[in-house]
Amino acid sequence: MVHEAINFGRKFGLFAEQWQPKVIAEMNDYQFKVVKLQGDFVWHEHKETDEAFLVIEGELRIDLRNGAVRVCAGEMYVVPKGVEHKPYAEKEVKLLLIEPRGVPNTGDQGGERTAENDIWI
Repeated sequence: MVHEAINFGRKFGLFAEQWQPKVIAEMNDYQFKVVKLQGDFVWHEHKETDEAFLVIEGELRIDLRNGAVRVCAGEMYVVPKGVEHKPYAEKEVKLLLIEPRGVPNTGDQGGERTAENDIWI
């Protein structure tokens, strides 16, 4: 077994596509996923789990039905389970998602923006 720290810059360099989270680690039943985002996503919710957004580079806006949260590089926001939200990034954002294994990125919405789960890099 190789023991090595995970380098975010190196991981982000392995892919170009946006809105397609990639798993980089697991802890118990939770996955740590890196993803690049730009533009608008779909309104959705995760009825069974919270979802953590940790911005590595750029600025993310998470729209909520009763307002919005701005999350800058070095900051994190946790969307509570059952809360409808819609990520938006004017310029490309690189972030880390922390959520249970198997959670679809589009939550209850499904559709063409749903990314394949459990893609490791």
